Amino acid sequence: MRFQATLCFLLQLIFEHSLCTHLQVTSGSSLELPCLSAVTEFITAPASWTFNGVNLSAAVSDSVRIKRDGLYLSISPITAAHQGQYACLVKYINMDIVRTYDIAVIASFAYDINAAQGSTIYLPCYFPHSSQILANALWYKETGIGQKTLLHFSKEPLDELERVQQIYPLDQDQSVKFTNVLMEDSGTYRCESPEGEELSVVRVTVKVAPTPVPYSCGEWTAAWNPCHDQEDHTGEAVLQESMAEFSMKLYSFVRESQLSNNLLLSPLSISALLSHLLLGARDITQRAIERALAVPHDFSCVHFQMAKLREKLASSLQMSSQIYYHPKMILSESFTNQSIQFYESVPTRLLETSEENTYMINSWVANKTNNKIQHLVDSVSPSTQLMFLNAVSFKGQWKLKFNLKPRKALFSKLNGDLVSVPVFHHRDYLLATMIDNALKAQVGRFALTGDSSLYILLPNAVYDMQLVEDSMTYDTLRQMMDKMKTVVPQKTEVTLPQIKLDVEPDMFMLMKKLGLSSLFEDANLCGLYSEDRLVLDDVRHRGLLALTEHGVEAVAVTSTTFSRTYNSFSALHPFIFLLWSDRANVPLFVGRVVEP
Repeated sequence: MRFQATLCFLLQLIFEHSLCTHLQVTSGSSLELPCLSAVTEFITAPASWTFNGVNLSAAVSDSVRIKRDGLYLSISPITAAHQGQYACLVKYINMDIVRTYDIAVIASFAYDINAAQGSTIYLPCYFPHSSQILANALWYKETGIGQKTLLHFSKEPLDELERVQQIYPLDQDQSVKFTNVLMEDSGTYRCESPEGEELSVVRVTVKVAPTPVPYSCGEWTAAWNPCHDQEDHTGEAVLQESMAEFSMKLYSFVRESQLSNNLLLSPLSISALLSHLLLGARDITQRAIERALAVPHDFSCVHFQMAKLREKLASSLQMSSQIYYHPKMILSESFTNQSIQFYESVPTRLLETSEENTYMINSWVANKTNNKIQHLVDSVSPSTQLMFLNAVSFKGQWKLKFNLKPRKALFSKLNGDLVSVPVFHHRDYLLATMIDNALKAQVGRFALTGDSSLYILLPNAVYDMQLVEDSMTYDTLRQMMDKMKTVVPQKTEVTLPQIKLDVEPDMFMLMKKLGLSSLFEDANLCGLYSEDRLVLDDVRHRGLLALTEHGVEAVAVTSTTFSRTYNSFSALHPFIFLLWSDRANVPLFVGRVVEP
């Protein structure tokens, strides 16, 4: 039996002597090459490997490793540099056994896009998540065998005069957008890293556009479905969870493009505006907004719950919504009625001139933010069909007052520079504070009037800000708040810098990150207006927050046209803050301070 087993095995090895395997693998993937089809006790000598005829040592590099005496070759991650021929050699008595692999490395992703002439298309390309983005990827169009030409982009990513745009410069997402595609845009496009590694290949075929179908809303004109479970408290919990998840999603998107600046967002204002828009959205546009807001599809009670939320917050925060529309438009009667019912917003016609409309809109904003924001728009285009606005204004005082005597202290910036800043101080402040290992920060909860709290997340060191931000998820924040409810406030020496933030993030990019690109191209707002297509052409969000010895005052407006110890809490280096309504259990503002 032993002789028979040996003979069978030798026949297999002799067959492998002439075996050559051809493999196509994608860049960024992992590959493990076996030297033999089976491991046997009769092979006693270690196997050796060559790459394009050059011997490989046992520890080649971080990406290429020889394992188990040469019986396996591991490559991870695969790059274009790993393309070529790998050969494994095993010596057995008087016989050489060789197994060969020819490896061809193709792009991580290959796409085929078929588009109609005159349409808008997106060519996808992404850096690996582990990459540090120091420069943009390079896009080429093939012009012949082995020939290609570099695509050039405007310095302004959303320049309307440019037909080809890079959507997110210096971002993980290196996709490009083609508007009004032409027949000559057909061809093969390659996206490469600055080092020449292929990231994606996109084959584009442009065909003659079919005869346009007359615009019709068809079945999409019905009013938003009523909420039949108004007494069911699960609807309130759904909205609370969605808003918390939405807040973290917003913050993560904005901080990706603003690595070293102050940030301030009102998730409440942005979500209220998108919810108002959702009231008139149908079909694909409705689902896109629902996904962006992290609410379940067809959650018919979303508008009823938003109205309840506004009422619950009324003692500490004022939230207002408004719609302006072109005089020639006739809005749906059901939408108008529901807009008044749920958002207390009576749609208002735009006036005749840009100057009149600019004054009207800025006046509304100033009125709803207690004159804290007096200017939102510079002008209103005559082509504007629809504009949505939302404003929130919050003012809360510390439940325990700070010392009003002015003081100064040194604030350590991200780059290590020290800057003198005015601070307010209390030697024996009753503060709930803890070290949160999941968030990698010291957390302090400051009670405010109006059943609200200011949470400050203080990284363990100046340079740990990114670690804290990477740890911030819906789950970690909820767990932190649950823990803080059990922490008994203790006398703590507190030092906080005086802060005045005025931030206007790039809302165009944020809306696209939220998956709402269709709003800028072909939005289905048939529940609002059924006579023609509407597209969004302007989105704005501006937030102001003041942190003083008296308390916290914050306003925001969003528009869319279509080594420390527990008894010390010193926020004198970059930190993250979260203004939270304890009564409604939702986030009101979120941001970070890196330069007071």
